[in-house]
Amino acid sequence: MELGGAQQNTLHTVSHLNPKKFQVYLITGPGGELYEKALSWGNTLVAQNLVREIRPLQDLKAFFQLCRMLKAIKATHPVAAPVIVHTHSSKAGILGRWAARCSAIHIIVHSIHGFGFHDHQPWWIRKIFISVEKLTSRITTKFITVSKANKEQGCALHLFSPDNVVVIRSGIDIPHFQRPQISKGDVRAGLSLSPAVPVVAMIACLKPQKAPLDFIRICDLVRKALPEAHYLLVGDGVLREAVEREIEKRHLQQRVHLLGWRQDIAHLLQAIDVLVLTSRWEGLPRVFPQAMAAGVPIVATRVDGAPEAIMDGVNGFLLPSGDLPGMAQKIIFLLENPFQTRNMGQQGAKIVAEFDIKKMMQQQEALYEELLAARGYTAPNKA
Repeated sequence: MELGGAQQNTLHTVSHLNPKKFQVYLITGPGGELYEKALSWGNTLVAQNLVREIRPLQDLKAFFQLCRMLKAIKATHPVAAPVIVHTHSSKAGILGRWAARCSAIHIIVHSIHGFGFHDHQPWWIRKIFISVEKLTSRITTKFITVSKANKEQGCALHLFSPDNVVVIRSGIDIPHFQRPQISKGDVRAGLSLSPAVPVVAMIACLKPQKAPLDFIRICDLVRKALPEAHYLLVGDGVLREAVEREIEKRHLQQRVHLLGWRQDIAHLLQAIDVLVLTSRWEGLPRVFPQAMAAGVPIVATRVDGAPEAIMDGVNGFLLPSGDLPGMAQKIIFLLENPFQTRNMGQQGAKIVAEFDIKKMMQQQEALYEELLAARGYTAPNKA
């Protein structure tokens, strides 16, 4: 339950499914910034051995724990009430789907928020991960991807067929980001920033996937042209110490502000001029539509689902992963051309409707009902 898009998507889903149709449970491992929120929701079960890292013995214990939980859930409901298991993220997706199969659950859905394998891994690790996903795909009723790029990649790798996968965007509360209850000046005052200085931000976990060290290096390049600019890095993670060393190495201590985990993203977006994301691989990060709804242009790497949110030259700029000079150049262009920055932000706000969280919920409920109908279940039976 770290502060990430997949976790926020899952929490919103379990708390907003139609209670007249579905009795909902959430199973998660312990810990994370959203853990207390998950516990406060109510129907949350904690698998103590379910952890993010790969630990074979502990993972085996987690598998048996998941089996016991799913069998207990089945036992508390009438035999006629079908059970749907919907898994999110790579490792929980593997353990959860096999636990569902071993618990005689016949409707198994898996959401892909970006794959657990990527080109930056050693080839043999990537091959193992793909093989495990292929094996597990045989027991999966339906796949959901948050981007068309992930759908195409999964089909190309024969993880699923085109008719066994559907694209459902990871939605956001668009009005919340369009009309936050705070002014730009107040947010900047809270950050000790002048209303007049240019502000660039990256909102991401500090882990290799997001390449936060690239962001610091880009800040250094932008500073040479715009020494008055400030930079916000919102998030935390395993690379925090490396990020701090890079900031010190480049003498950016007075310009780069590490804000750690924050849940007031709608407010922070009001304070910035440009959003940056230096990811090496992705699904389709929710921070893109969040920035679009807030009217903030985006400079990001052209990876996976990014082009499905960012129209290059319309509401932002896309560049190859690792092209730090190119990204710095686009940031400088936007900061030096406020009219163009406003225009690109407005264009993003016009095309963000596709990412409405209400639409996400409608599509997920429709998918569940379709899968129930395919097995002969009728609407009155609560799942």
